[in-house]
Amino acid sequence: MSELEELRSRVRTFLSAELASGAFTPHCDSWLIGYDPEFSRRLGAAHLIGLMLPIEFGGMGGGPGHRLVVSEELLSAGAPVAAHWFAERQFAPSVLRHGTVAQQHEWIPKVIAGEVCIAIGLSEPDAGSDLASVRTKAEQVDGGWLISGTKVWTSSAHHADAMVVLARTSGQRHVGLSQFIVPLPNPNVDISPIRLISGEHHFNQVTFDETFVADSDILGEIGNGWAQAMHELAAERAGPERYLSTFPLLEALLRDLPSDSRSADDIGRVIADITTFRTINHKVVELLAAGDTSASEIAILKGIATAFEQETVGIALNIANEPGNPTLVSPAAMSLLREAQYQAPGFTIRGGTNEVLRGIVSKGLLK
Repeated sequence: MSELEELRSRVRTFLSAELASGAFTPHCDSWLIGYDPEFSRRLGAAHLIGLMLPIEFGGMGGGPGHRLVVSEELLSAGAPVAAHWFAERQFAPSVLRHGTVAQQHEWIPKVIAGEVCIAIGLSEPDAGSDLASVRTKAEQVDGGWLISGTKVWTSSAHHADAMVVLARTSGQRHVGLSQFIVPLPNPNVDISPIRLISGEHHFNQVTFDETFVADSDILGEIGNGWAQAMHELAAERAGPERYLSTFPLLEALLRDLPSDSRSADDIGRVIADITTFRTINHKVVELLAAGDTSASEIAILKGIATAFEQETVGIALNIANEPGNPTLVSPAAMSLLREAQYQAPGFTIRGGTNEVLRGIVSKGLLK
């Protein structure tokens, strides 16, 4: 058995024990809505967070492939990983790449232990997916910076221990951007909920009112924020959460579906598509491991996979409404279906809209 196969087996054993004990209920889109800090700590204690991070900080010094294996298993099981997801996926690698030694020792061990929740402050009311147009500004003062502005659609900010903020430090479009680590809570940071139509609260509007950030909390170099954010976005767009967010729903529906279901063709197509996305994802992992964060394959994966996720919700509706099936569809499956319907509109928006991603792919082809 290979190292990655052993790792996959270890994750499955962990998840089986968690499910058997009733520690969590599977959810769709669990990496966004499944906030359970105790689960994240147990996962950290099992050494299943930050496997790609250096051994000196408590990681295993593995590569992106190790995280891919763990992510596939967690997402397909619908495990509640939101409490550490952004911290592991974007924040810790960025701190490792750009942070100071003090920042690395302060934050990375906490991420690996599943003890810290991090929010990422990118989008703004008037900027949308055009990050180069951000207006949140940081003005230098004695010993640090004062940040003023507003971020929107900030996932888990109401739970976060800190937020990475992309702010303008000069008037230049790209090289005028920098990143700051803002510890939370903070009296000069107002976090307001943006609720789904269901009333659930996962997103936020975050307003900074001359929020002081010490020089020691600058992430990377002043003026290098755009390049750093692009690295983080590549990691955000390149994972299996782009095609496995609705997997728990499909599994729940198929559990009791008769073998002669009229939906067999649709189910076969979904399985084939997931297999294709996994192949692309493995290629993307190779590119990321080689340091290529601008490859068109990353944008392609995110774009077509999230459109597939939306289509999957429609297929699930057809299965649930197929004559003879409603009596077979479990309450748990129906609950997951409603959950997926609420989340589906955001699939092709967060992490960059499909329109923006098509532009990235087009530019890549022209090169």
